[in-house]
Amino acid sequence: MLRQWSASRPWGAWAAVMLLLSLLSGVAVGLHYDDTTAWYSATAIELLVPFGSFFRSLHFYSSQLFFLFTLAHIVSTWQDASRLNHGEWLRLCATVPIILLLLFTGYVLRGDNTGSSAGRIAENLLLSIPIVGSLLNNLLFSLEESGLRKVYLHHVFSFDLLLLLLIWRHLHLFTIRFLRFTLLLCTVTAFCTRIPAPLEPEDLAADYIAGPWFFLGLQELLRFLPPFTAGIAVPLLLCSLLFSIYPGSASPLLLKWRIRLLCLLLAGYALLSVVALGRTVHSS
Repeated sequence: MLRQWSASRPWGAWAAVMLLLSLLSGVAVGLHYDDTTAWYSATAIELLVPFGSFFRSLHFYSSQLFFLFTLAHIVSTWQDASRLNHGEWLRLCATVPIILLLLFTGYVLRGDNTGSSAGRIAENLLLSIPIVGSLLNNLLFSLEESGLRKVYLHHVFSFDLLLLLLIWRHLHLFTIRFLRFTLLLCTVTAFCTRIPAPLEPEDLAADYIAGPWFFLGLQELLRFLPPFTAGIAVPLLLCSLLFSIYPGSASPLLLKWRIRLLCLLLAGYALLSVVALGRTVHSS
């Protein structure tokens, strides 16, 4: 029954296809990547490795699409989420911050202006957490002492393993037959062939550096709120609201207000992202 329910909505299957493409292309890119010379290594992949530019683009765009299709899958199946048990719903929602961490560490590993700035901001946000901030930073980043070694380890192993553990049972709901996704695969392949993944030239004179697209709202929020509030409390609030809207987990009235608050916060975050994007365009 669950398999038929999932098959009636394409987003989950599309997300599974993009995940597979992301993992396979990530292996192709990772074989030639050196975290000790991140920017030069990424540039060498683009220029010297056969089909390196294509595989790097495929890894970048399939990862972005995996995130977007996962969000669409959660939204499209929410009303029928009671067919999953509460634990499965929580595991599915927990994939959202894990995917964001994977995307974010991928940006950091580029080693260009955007990646380096994003890494420094992430470190400052973690260090703003009372008591455990320094421990978390040493575990996840520690850029000054370890360079990108820890970021690379988490990107290619820790976060991937955690993601697969969270979605493994859910993936069994989908039967991946690539002939069914010919149009999707051809479209993504053609796009990756024509549009290279972003990699900025070194520009030490840049006066404003925009972070990853999903980071823009937070980056703008940091202009008005303390680091802990903008970078830690607000994302935790969004995640908590997402976890709490499982159908039947609260009274209909309380559930309705939780959904409204989540939508309001997301709309505000989208508005901040647009403002930050406008600031980026103006500064360039």
